[in-house]
Amino acid sequence: MRYIIVDDEPLARKAIRMMAMKHPQLHLLGQFNSAEAAMSFLETNEADLIFLDINMPGLSGMELAHCLRENALVIFTTAYSEFAAESYEVNAIDYLIKPLEPTRFNRAVLKALEFNRLLSEKKSEQVIGPINAGAEGMFITADRRHYRVKFSDILYIQGLKDYVVVQTSTNRLMTHMNLSTISKSLPTSRFQRVSKSYIVNVDRIDSFDNNDIYLADNVIPIGASYRKNFLSFLMDFPPGDHS
Repeated sequence: MRYIIVDDEPLARKAIRMMAMKHPQLHLLGQFNSAEAAMSFLETNEADLIFLDINMPGLSGMELAHCLRENALVIFTTAYSEFAAESYEVNAIDYLIKPLEPTRFNRAVLKALEFNRLLSEKKSEQVIGPINAGAEGMFITADRRHYRVKFSDILYIQGLKDYVVVQTSTNRLMTHMNLSTISKSLPTSRFQRVSKSYIVNVDRIDSFDNNDIYLADNVIPIGASYRKNFLSFLMDFPPGDHS
């Protein structure tokens, strides 16, 4: 998997390179101290993964992310937490806060590798929507198999370009589908769209604030345009069974 590093801080570029070297699947194409330099390079070269700072002189990392080719994957690496929700508007794989923590960095890389594998596979299997399995759940097509998924087991669903990741308590399924398609098979009494890239199971929420939702070990950002409807829904959400 070919990657580049875009960061105006030399020490940050070195830290990312050293941690990325622990993943033999990654091949470094180049390092750049500005988004403009990276954009110039990408005009004639293709990178599968971009470690991208946000706050840089001139063109910002977020502006660069909006210009990338469809299949380029982005992991933001930044000292600023306030851009997290916006990062998922450009389908970022992950959002890491400096100083980068190795375990968290490795988790983000594994997510990118998994998604890149899926993108690289030939689309030989038929693309279908979720199959209704009654009031309790649905079947999801992944890896040429149909998996029965109970609604109660789903933590959240993440949209990544033309795919969705269905994260359950024990499994993580990636399928060729978009959020709008899968949302039609979900009970609206239990599942809420909270950003352009996420649907959450309201029953599984541990806590939330004005910007984020916490479920198990996951932090899901709340999109600004979805916040009012989501908070309003929670105010009317009764406790108990919503199957």
